[in-house]
Amino acid sequence: MQLAGTNFRLHNKRLAVVLFLLVLVIAGCGDGGVGGNTASATPEATAEGTVPTESTTETVEEAEPAPAVFRVAMQPIVQIDPALISSDSEVLVANHVYDYLVDIDAASNPAPRLAYHWERSDDGLTYTFFLEEGVTWHDGDPFTAEDVVWTFNRLRDPEQGLPTAPLYSNIESIEATGDLEVTFTLAEANPFFLYDLSDNHALVVKNGTEEATDFNGTGPFRVSNYSPEDRIEMVANEDYFLEGMPRLGALEIIFFNDDTAAVDALRSGQIDLAMRMSTSLFESLQGDPAITTISIPTNGFDLIRLRVDRAPGDNPLVVQALKLATDREAIFELVQQGYGAVGNDSPIGPLYETYHDASVVPPARDVAEARRLLAEAGYEDGLDLVLHVPDTGNRPDLATVLQAQWQEAGINVEISVEPESVYYGDEGWLEVDLGITGWGSRPYPQFYLDTMIACGAEWNEAHFCNDEVDALINTAGTTLNEDERIEAYAEIQQFLAAEGPYIVPYYFAQFAAVDSSFENFELKAFAGRTDLRNVAPGE
Repeated sequence: MQLAGTNFRLHNKRLAVVLFLLVLVIAGCGDGGVGGNTASATPEATAEGTVPTESTTETVEEAEPAPAVFRVAMQPIVQIDPALISSDSEVLVANHVYDYLVDIDAASNPAPRLAYHWERSDDGLTYTFFLEEGVTWHDGDPFTAEDVVWTFNRLRDPEQGLPTAPLYSNIESIEATGDLEVTFTLAEANPFFLYDLSDNHALVVKNGTEEATDFNGTGPFRVSNYSPEDRIEMVANEDYFLEGMPRLGALEIIFFNDDTAAVDALRSGQIDLAMRMSTSLFESLQGDPAITTISIPTNGFDLIRLRVDRAPGDNPLVVQALKLATDREAIFELVQQGYGAVGNDSPIGPLYETYHDASVVPPARDVAEARRLLAEAGYEDGLDLVLHVPDTGNRPDLATVLQAQWQEAGINVEISVEPESVYYGDEGWLEVDLGITGWGSRPYPQFYLDTMIACGAEWNEAHFCNDEVDALINTAGTTLNEDERIEAYAEIQQFLAAEGPYIVPYYFAQFAAVDSSFENFELKAFAGRTDLRNVAPGE
């Protein structure tokens, strides 16, 4: 829009010069006119915007086009160290300041980033990565293999207390085998190791960085201003190692606490991109010619879970009552309005075609049986619970529908809607008894099992532990035999649907709405990993 406006003004300025001189010429062709200027003139503007005459030449300089600025609405960020980020907005910021060693493309496949090529040994224990040349940090220092070694040693060090330590505990050693070559050696084979290296936290930081809080990355944009209450502004990294990227001159992440306000800002032209909105807001944007709406299937899901390490969740009858009181198909139609897929109380959704077992379904809704189980568990007069909910997406709507469904079975719910930054804070989602957590889509299912369901997992918010399930998780995550992995995943799904303390009512679609004057926007299943390097103003 700025480019078009600039060109229009220059065009009119040239036209004004032409008309002015044309008047002088016509006047000179009459009675000599004022000033007696009878010299010949050429009333045609040249390509450079000049109108030459014998007595004077006026030149209108072509102005440099203003850099294209792309403005994105996201929730405020709390963490800026890539090793600690969790929300979509934090991941989106870090993804454009830093680079991953291995990235994930829009089809959920490993893709080159700082490593342009890699090789794996036949036994699956050794991975060698070959790094891009000519990469520099924003402070001007050259990027080397030692930066990669430092980053992943930091991420896997249990003493650091980072959430990635369990994820990388299988790494035996990391060695710089050349200035631009890194070799990882594993204790046991991991068929998903490339995906692990692309974990949201695995952005490469500079060698020696104790706390990455200065935004010194190798990424496509440099931070020019950070206002924690308002926005973060970035300018294109002119020294970025990929030629022609980024295509934007500047990127602004503008903080909105309210999704409705963000969508209103998109409608009024104050921002250019909104993501992670509710279904109703997404529907309200349909048919607006100035806005392009995008919907893609994902394996992201809203998880309803009850802690099982203390009352009332430590009673399996209560867990079963919650499952039986829930109508997943009704929730899918009411909350998702048909976008996405109905859930089966497992994190292994239909997007993982090879691993998803469509024959596994949770028990059908049975309100009478749910009441009977609650009475048997000692809650014949009903069960009172507080349901903690982040304020983003469809989660408040989901809580309202659950409240109505569960009330029929004698489960009385008080809803506590909290800002996303508070819900995912230190005393939030990992501590509350009953909560709804939005789990973003990941490119492989093992991630959820290792971080959410395994005994002692970093984000085991239900505090669930089952030795048989753990054995299946270990098999699925280590075997190089695909048939064994498929079988293990099927057994996990069967157990979780029947007995797990989880309700997954749906796998949600990912929504985005972008100003139609921009092109090459490609939404990823995990919104924060959406790559804006190739976005550009339309022709």
